[in-house]
Amino acid sequence: MQEIAAGIHRWTAPHPEWRTRDEWGHEVVSYALVCADSLALVDPLLPPDGTPEWEEITTRLDKLAAAAPALEILITIPYHTRSAEPLYRRFRGRLPVTLWGHPAVARRFLDADTPLTPIVAGARAGTAAVACPIGKPRRYETPLFFPEHRALAFGDALVTYEGAPRVWQPGPFTVAWYRDRFLPTLRPLMELDVERLLFTHGEPILSGGRAALGEALAAAPFDLGS
Repeated sequence: MQEIAAGIHRWTAPHPEWRTRDEWGHEVVSYALVCADSLALVDPLLPPDGTPEWEEITTRLDKLAAAAPALEILITIPYHTRSAEPLYRRFRGRLPVTLWGHPAVARRFLDADTPLTPIVAGARAGTAAVACPIGKPRRYETPLFFPEHRALAFGDALVTYEGAPRVWQPGPFTVAWYRDRFLPTLRPLMELDVERLLFTHGEPILSGGRAALGEALAAAPFDLGS
């Protein structure tokens, strides 16, 4: 785990399912953001249980949680539910813990009694984040903006590939659909006071985030077949 900016911690773990020929996406990224009223975990995925990497990450998370008044586990997209439930169980006896995500996240829990607070697009998600709606029709994915850190976190909608931020839109789709229906739902993100872009696939952008976001929206969409 690395502190990539003041109060923003990043770690990687092997993707539990995804494989590609060029190895892109074989590791996924999770984030822990230290905020005034909480520790916020974004799409957390722990390394395999019992490995040295698992020990290192959980020990670091224990220390961060011990200094936090509350823990908020935020899931940007149901596919990224992953370690949210085990982390909820790990910390629920130590401090207040809240799980946030699209209602479909609950279907991925192993325990039907695990509580989920639904993310409402356009509203606060916990104390630290604002949920940003994208897609027409609206997607299950909800990027999260953290005003305190001027950071915008994405699940799958934006990634970095070969060093550049890109909109990740797997095919098939038409140019007209992308231009006229999907891309306009991303443009309101440019109105946010964004300095940092946090991706679960690829390296983050730690400065000039709004300009980098504009570059991604101006470029052709990325998919592994392109």
